[in-house]
Amino acid sequence: MPDLATPLIAWYRNHARELPWRAPGFGAWGVLVSEFMLQQTPVARVIPRLEAWLGRWPTPAALAAASPAEAVTQWANLGYPRRALWLHRAAAEITARHGGVVPRDVDALLALTGIGDYTARAVAVFAYGDRHPVVDTNTRRVLARAVDGRAQPGPPSRSDLAAMSAILPDDDAAAAVVNAAAMELGAVVCTARVPHCDRCPLAASCAWRAAGYPDTGDTRRKQARYEGSDRQARGAVLKTLRDAAPEACPVEEVAKDWPDAGQRDRAIDSLVADGLVEIEDGVVRLPR
Repeated sequence: MPDLATPLIAWYRNHARELPWRAPGFGAWGVLVSEFMLQQTPVARVIPRLEAWLGRWPTPAALAAASPAEAVTQWANLGYPRRALWLHRAAAEITARHGGVVPRDVDALLALTGIGDYTARAVAVFAYGDRHPVVDTNTRRVLARAVDGRAQPGPPSRSDLAAMSAILPDDDAAAAVVNAAAMELGAVVCTARVPHCDRCPLAASCAWRAAGYPDTGDTRRKQARYEGSDRQARGAVLKTLRDAAPEACPVEEVAKDWPDAGQRDRAIDSLVADGLVEIEDGVVRLPR
């Protein structure tokens, strides 16, 4: 396998975006919150929400002392609001189990609510500087093209961690940079639809480029259309309740302009099942 680490490190040193969570001393709690927020949400939408969140709750203990309703309200329109509840629960667990300090150990991180393989390793690597493979969608695309010669990655699998491990240098600090660089390259250069190969530090060794950019198919799961979807209906319900918080709303007033009453009712039911709202005696509220 060609050396991908050296050109990735050199490129990252010169071209990485200045993002809050990359600043020296940002801290493990800030990194953890940013990783929760960045799941399926663009960077530009995350940055102001992240700054507001950390300004209000600068430590896990501060968030744990707040109510779930406050967390869901502060999450606002970031989408996938279950992440707000999971982050609140994780903060309570960090406070109870780890003295309010975000753990460094990957297994301890994995034991927290809402944290999977990617987030656990991202915190261990980017907050604490440990050597682990960190694999997100962008990383998987870079590896698929540069190493495997495929236009798009396959579905996520445990083999992704081994593939990333194979290109990491032995030095912990250098490995952390390579992890960040592969993610950054996939985000801004080796993009899904229009890769900018003329600006890619891996162009000379990229297997996909060498093969003539073959169309190898795309087996990734397609995201459902948002407009008119159940997700949008759930968002409308939550917006009504956030605007009303801390007060409750009569059921008939919740997203009352939604065009499909049955879909709205299903949205309320699904939010109750997820623990995102409570309903009692004909009124609905955010969780207490």
